[in-house]
Amino acid sequence: MRQIFPVQGPDLQVVPKATAGPPPPAVQELARLYAADARPRWLQANMVASVDGAASLAGRSGGLSGPGDRMVFTVLRSQADLILVGAGTARTERYRPAQAAELWRQLRPAGAPLPAIAVVTARLNVDPDWQLLTGAPADAQTIVITTTDAPADRKAAIARYGQVIEAGQGHVDMTTAVSALRGLGYNRILCEGGPTLLGQLYAARLVDELCLTTSPLIAAGPADRIVSPAPAGPAPSDSAGTADGVSARLSLTHLLADESFLFCRYLTEK
Repeated sequence: MRQIFPVQGPDLQVVPKATAGPPPPAVQELARLYAADARPRWLQANMVASVDGAASLAGRSGGLSGPGDRMVFTVLRSQADLILVGAGTARTERYRPAQAAELWRQLRPAGAPLPAIAVVTARLNVDPDWQLLTGAPADAQTIVITTTDAPADRKAAIARYGQVIEAGQGHVDMTTAVSALRGLGYNRILCEGGPTLLGQLYAARLVDELCLTTSPLIAAGPADRIVSPAPAGPAPSDSAGTADGVSARLSLTHLLADESFLFCRYLTEK
C-alpha cells in the first residue's frame, strides 16, 4: 500500500489482521492518516464499492474486499468508541460483538473497553437471542436503536441483554439517536452502513468523514450504491437531504493504493 495523494509516500506493508504485540509501522501510519480531527466528537463512515458503484457483490460487501481494505477496516474499528450499523447489514454480514483479538488494542486509550455495536431498526425486527446481543461483554453492551412506537414486548425482550434507545416515532430520528449515543460517552462513532442508514446520517448532516474503498471489480446487477435515499419523514430544517435524495459536498484528504484498490478519505464540508 502506498500514499499517492497529497504526497507520494513509502510502501506500507499490508497487515489485514490484528496480531498480539505493538502495531507494526504500517498500522501506526494508517492510524495517523485516519485519526479524527481535533473535534472531540466525530462520526466516521467506512464503506466499500465496486468501480461501477455497487455496495455489495452477491449480496455482501465482503465480496468487494481485499487485504488492504481489511487492514483499513481493522484500524478504523480499533480507534472507534462505537460501531453503528443498520439491522439488515448486521444480519447479512453476520455481525458479532467486537473481539479483542481482532483489534489493535494499543491504538485504543489505556483501559478503554472494546467498541460497542449499535444496531438501528425502526421495526425492531431483531431476534432477542441474537448472538450480537447475548455475546456482548458487560462494558460493551450492544445497543438497539428503534422508535418510540416499536412493540413494547420486543423492547423488553431485547433489554434483557442490550440497551434500547428510542429515537423518533414511525422512523428512527438519527439526530436524536446520535445525541443519545453521545450522552452515553460514545464520542468517536464509526458507521459501517448499510446504504439506507448512511443516507439517513447524511440527510441529517451528521457524517464528518467518509472512508471509501474502491474495489477493482465491475459488479453490475441491482446492488445498492453506498448511500440510499433517506426514508420519508421529518428532517431538520437545515438538512441537505430529502426523502428523494441526499446531497453532500466532500473534500479529499488522502488517497492510497494497493493492488488496484483505491482508498479515499473524504471530509464532509459543512
